[in-house]
Formats: sequence, C-alpha cells, structure tokens
Amino acid sequence: MPTTDRSHALDHVVALMFENRSFDNLLGQLYEPGEVASFEGVLGRELSNPIPDWAEDRSGRQAMPFGVADTMDTPNPDPGEEYQHVNTQLFGVIDPDGNRGVLAEHMAAPFNAPPPGRTPTMDGFVADYISAFWAEMGRQPKFQEYAQIMAGYTPDQLPVTSTLARGFGTFDHWFAEVPSQTFTNRSFFHAASSSGFVVNAPYSTFPLENTAETVFERLEAQGLAWRVYVDAPSPIPFTGLIHGPRLRERFATHFVTTDRFLEDAAAGTLPTYSFIEPNLWHGHNDMHPPESALLQGIPFDAPSSLLGGEALLDKIYNAVRSSTSSNGSNAFNTLLMVVFDEHGGTYDHVPPPAAVPPAPGAQPGQMGFTFDRLGVRLPAIAISAWVPAQTVVNGVHHHTSVIRTLRERWNLGSPLTSRDADAPDLAAVLSLDRPRDPQDWPDVAAQPVPEFNQAMVPPEAPLNPLATAMFHGYLALVEQLGATVPAIGDEARLKGREAMEIVHETAHTLFPGLRPSTS
Repeated sequence: MPTTDRSHALDHVVALMFENRSFDNLLGQLYEPGEVASFEGVLGRELSNPIPDWAEDRSGRQAMPFGVADTMDTPNPDPGEEYQHVNTQLFGVIDPDGNRGVLAEHMAAPFNAPPPGRTPTMDGFVADYISAFWAEMGRQPKFQEYAQIMAGYTPDQLPVTSTLARGFGTFDHWFAEVPSQTFTNRSFFHAASSSGFVVNAPYSTFPLENTAETVFERLEAQGLAWRVYVDAPSPIPFTGLIHGPRLRERFATHFVTTDRFLEDAAAGTLPTYSFIEPNLWHGHNDMHPPESALLQGIPFDAPSSLLGGEALLDKIYNAVRSSTSSNGSNAFNTLLMVVFDEHGGTYDHVPPPAAVPPAPGAQPGQMGFTFDRLGVRLPAIAISAWVPAQTVVNGVHHHTSVIRTLRERWNLGSPLTSRDADAPDLAAVLSLDRPRDPQDWPDVAAQPVPEFNQAMVPPEAPLNPLATAMFHGYLALVEQLGATVPAIGDEARLKGREAMEIVHETAHTLFPGLRPSTS
C-alpha cells in the first residue's frame, strides 16, 4: 500500500507541456461568475478588441467581441507568436508602419516594441492577426476569418482539460516567461534563462549557443534521476535541441518515448523529475493551432491537435492516477503539472506584469529586449492527491516556479538566475492534510481522435521551396550536433518520402531512445 505520509506528497514531479494557447482561449470559460471565490475568466465581462481602420473587411463594425470557437482547429491559420507579433498583441503597436502585413523575420526595429513604461493594453490581437494572415496568405482575411482570434473554448468542447482543471488546481495568473515564442520560453522553463535569445530564428542559436545551466544538471549533481519523454513519432525533442550545449551527452540516455512513461508509472519507477513533450510531428497532438499556411504540402494539422492533446492528457493523467507502487512513484507522491509554453498569438485579456530580469544590469538581448516583462497568461493545472477540487490559485506564477519547486524540495542549490529566485514555490498548492483517494479523482474521457491519414502526406511530390530550405537547415544543424547526414546539394529537389526518411534516420542517431520498436 502506498504511503499517505504528508512528507512524501512531493516525491516526484511530472510536467506535461503543450503548445501555444492562452488562458482565455482554453480555460477562460471554466467557471461562471460567482461559482468560486475568485476566478479571472471571460464570462460576465464585455471583452473585445478594436478592428483597425486599415482592415479591408470591417463588416461595419468598430470592434470584435470575444466569442466561442466554431471548430476544434481555431484559429486557422496559426497566429504570429514571435516577439514582434506579441508586442503588437499586447500594446496595439505596429512600428514602423512598414511592419504591417510583413513576416516577422522581415520586420524592422524597434520591432513593434512599446514606449518605455507603457502598460499592456491587450487590444492588438485583431490587428496583429490581420497583419500576420496578410503576410502568410498574401491577402487580408475576411471578417469571419479574423474573428477567430477572439474565440475561445467552452468546457464541453475540452472535457478532459476542463474536468481536470475543475477537479484539482487551476492557476489563473500563470504567465509565460518571455513575451515571445517557443524556444525562449521552453528554455526558461528549465534554465530560467535563454542566453539572451528571444525568438527561434536563426535556428542554430539555441542548439549551438544556449549555454545556460539547466535544472537537469542540478538534479544530477544531487544523484537524482530525470527523463524527457517524447510522444511518437516526434524524432527530435525540443528540449534536446534548445539545450544542446548542456545536454548533448544525455541525448542517448535520457530521451525516451511516452510508452516508456506509461511503463515507468505502472512500475513505480518514475524519476524524480519527468518532462513530457507531445508529438510535434505529423498528426501533432501538442494543441498548437494549425500551421498549414506556412507548411503547405506537409500537413501537420489533421486530426485536430486539441483533440489529440486531450487524448494525450487523458493517457498521462490515468497513468499517474492508477500507479499504486508501495516503494516508488505513485498517485499519492506525484505532482502532475499541465502547462503550455506560450500563448501562440491567441487572445487573453489580462495584462502581463513586469518581471525580474535573469541577470539584472546585463546587456539587452536579441532585438534589444531586456527580459523585464513576462509573456501572456497561460493555462496551468496542478494535479495531485493533495490538491483540493475547484482550487483556483490567484497569485502570479510563471514557468520558473517549477525550477523553484525542484530546488526547494531537493536542495538543489542557489537560484539558477534572478528569475527563478523570484518565482513562487508550488508546494503551497498541495494544501490538504489528508490525500484524496485516487478512486475518488474525477474520471475523464477524451473525445474520439481521427487517425492521422498518412495518405495526406504527398510522398512522391517534391518539397516546396520553404520545406526545402527548412530541410537543409535541419541537416546542417544536426550535423553540428553530431549526427551523420547524407551529402545532399542545396539545389537537390527531394520528394517528401525521401526527406522524411532522412529526417528520421539522422534524428535517431542523435536520439536512439525515440527510434520506433521493431518488435
């Protein structure tokens, strides 16, 4: 029988990180007004964003109100998520005007940054989505197309996420660490720094130059185990790429599939810290909005990544819930955190607060950013036998709260940076004196997820120019990380099947633990 001793409530931490959804987008409609003591949601509020006067289709309106998503793939196409776009979303600024309708990598300084000291107005989401759509699709969107950016999901649409959020603890003021995109925020999650980098591009920066110390290394120094679990068929884990300079020697030993997580949870052999990445590949289940506009010919977007993400969350939650080991990890001593890396351009109405820079007084980073303000508010759920149902945590938290919690629980030493020094510990959320029996935890049931139709991938069609550029950039990168890559000229026009086979083979030389089983 597993121990129910309060001192073992935090023996294991599992973090499942999804992609690119704001709090309002996924959980803003979780509670009705007055249903709980305090909840910063969207119901009962009149929320809107102005429609810019340069929009070609305004349908006679001045503003776009918040509404309910019509499909499980909203917004489509994917909004802008780079620092340049997020500045516009938060402050309504497009500066210079020449940044309008332009891809992020072609925008000019000051990259839509606000004047010093300005408070976020949260009124630029519609303007930015119109501008990003225009840049990606070559035309301005129609009214109903850009209305998507002001839409969010009801609990009925996301039964797994909403049931767990109501059944345990929800943070209604959890923010991304940086007002930008994936790599910088995922780097902060484990290093409390991104070595000054703000956006993903150039794609070699993080894998080759992000030298920030990680909490993984702190765990190792104390003799504690960690593991990154990656959902198949993803061949390259973002965690490995982002922290390449620090984790290169662990690629072959610490990166495995989520099938291994299910085995470890059942056997009670989870490490002290587990980090789970969804499938970021074909038929992705990372909850990321559709990317079809930028990746034509490589259909990442069917079936719905929200439906797929719900199914993955169902699987991970039930693996923890059903774990009954008496001398290892189990449902009574494991905290499961469900988090998102960044908001990905989706709407939220709460202004992000100021932040403590990782290294106060340091030189500004990429694009002049000083890391002195947090990113957009995100969904975050704490699942544990020691968390009361319908808990809403109102205090400000951010990604480095996980680092702070690990450091405090296992005496991992001084803060990695000033950012995790400032982050609140999560231990206080585990507030019950007696644990809840897992048999009484809420049941969840994911909606059916259509299988990814491999026939949608055109294996005999040549890669389009964008995919060709991405492919050659990938080869150059993994070669520098130590993979053996084929000699292919930059002008070679590979077919889709050839490119996918090369990606998988080269990736598996770096991450053999992600190679599919041949049995």
